Amino acid sequence: MTATDRSGHGSGTPDGGHPGRPGHTRGVRVFAAGLLALGLAACAGPSATTSTPAGTPGTEPTPTATPTQTATESGTLTVVTHDSFALSQSLLDQFAAETGYTVTYVAPGDAGSLTNQLVLTKDSPLGDVVYGIDNTFAGRALAEDVVVPYQPTGLEESERTTFAADETNRLTPIDYGDVCINADLAWFTEHGLEVPTTLDDLVKPEYRDLLVVSNPAASSPGLAFLVETVAAKGEDGYLAYWQQLKDNGVLVAQDWTEAYSVQFSGSAGKGPRPLALSYATSPAFEVVDGETHTGALLGTCFRQVEYAGVIAGAQNAVGAQRFIEFLVSDEVQADIPEQMYMYPVKHGVELPEEWVQFAPLAQRPYTMSAEEITAGRDTWVRDWATTVIG
Repeated sequence: MTATDRSGHGSGTPDGGHPGRPGHTRGVRVFAAGLLALGLAACAGPSATTSTPAGTPGTEPTPTATPTQTATESGTLTVVTHDSFALSQSLLDQFAAETGYTVTYVAPGDAGSLTNQLVLTKDSPLGDVVYGIDNTFAGRALAEDVVVPYQPTGLEESERTTFAADETNRLTPIDYGDVCINADLAWFTEHGLEVPTTLDDLVKPEYRDLLVVSNPAASSPGLAFLVETVAAKGEDGYLAYWQQLKDNGVLVAQDWTEAYSVQFSGSAGKGPRPLALSYATSPAFEVVDGETHTGALLGTCFRQVEYAGVIAGAQNAVGAQRFIEFLVSDEVQADIPEQMYMYPVKHGVELPEEWVQFAPLAQRPYTMSAEEITAGRDTWVRDWATTVIG
């Protein structure tokens, strides 16, 4: 939430740690089988579970994995991630023990920083396998050939194609979620004001000075929301919409942490604004005594997908492929919701029970192809800055 900050995503500064996704910023992590140099934080969650939505029809298994890079292998594996990568330590230990690799985790920043670093270092790769490129930056990673084709055996055809960045199998979908405006429901009840439901509602005068979003030049959720407005209003209309938001008192925070944890009245920060850009999963992590006081506005959501790939020029291409298979394994897919607050791409994976009631996905999220985003992203961000920031 390029989760995405959250998610450890965005085009610049990484966002910080929140229970609804961006959270748990982490730096470089290193461990070897049987010897841990640094433990990862784990988040406690409800034990009751339910199943994920089924996705699209068709469940034919994919063909056998087809590596197209020289099958190099070494005793070490370097995994490059965004800075909110998190899995249960027991699973990471298990992967290291089963493979025998000394595994190093390198986190150069959010999804945007991650992609940029892969491009800048492609003649001398940062590592062997990458996780955390999201669909707002997938097009750039593909255009710059920083990843090579690999089709894992662990995903069914429908799971792979539903979230595919393109048809080359260079990026494997791992998880997904919705970036949405969140509302402090208790605030709206207290003030006798109807909760907005659509993008158009946000520019109505009754919601003046109530909304905070994060900067698309520095935040993955912010970039996702900007892309959403382009998808909703078109390239000829999105700047006019942003001018309406500006005229209606929208506050642009530097990153997700400031927007949600400081300015949002529904978070622990108890800020002044009852509408904030975050994730559809965020309300599930505001539950107290079986109730939540926040809700995601499902008519304002952009679908975000996170990918993994074998880095071009990997010293341990075999290990990179094994790590991707690890990420799409049933055990890891089941671990993702409570560790990274995203939905797993595999069908039928058990989810925290509270997600059913408090973290539903949008029925009709805004979407855009990676190719379209790549073609327009820099221009949209530049023109947005001119219009909104001045």
